[in-house]
Amino acid sequence: METAIHLFVGLHIIGIAALLGGFVTQLTAIGQGTARFSPLMLRGALAMLGTGVVLIALNRADDQHLSSVKFAVKLALLIVILGLIYVKRDEETVDKRAFGAVGLLTVANIFIAVLWT
Repeated sequence: METAIHLFVGLHIIGIAALLGGFVTQLTAIGQGTARFSPLMLRGALAMLGTGVVLIALNRADDQHLSSVKFAVKLALLIVILGLIYVKRDEETVDKRAFGAVGLLTVANIFIAVLWT
């Protein structure tokens, strides 16, 4: 069970890296007004969602104590991120505020995961 949990934590981190990496690569484009959501960002967010659900299931099956409130907050943030990316994925350029919101929510999600105990 522990090996499976570690495997999915690694996959979850790869999803976060894809989402945040897609954001970071567009930082200069934000200033120019040409930023757009890449397919990599959508796939990263979907990977986070899928692996997060599996991680919760694996940890509960392993009788680990999990904070339901923490994961509800993380899920809510991820749903907003996914919604923004999915709705605006085909647009040639994305509004700076929407693009910034995705980056801010992603970073908030990371800090919640690491600091909320």
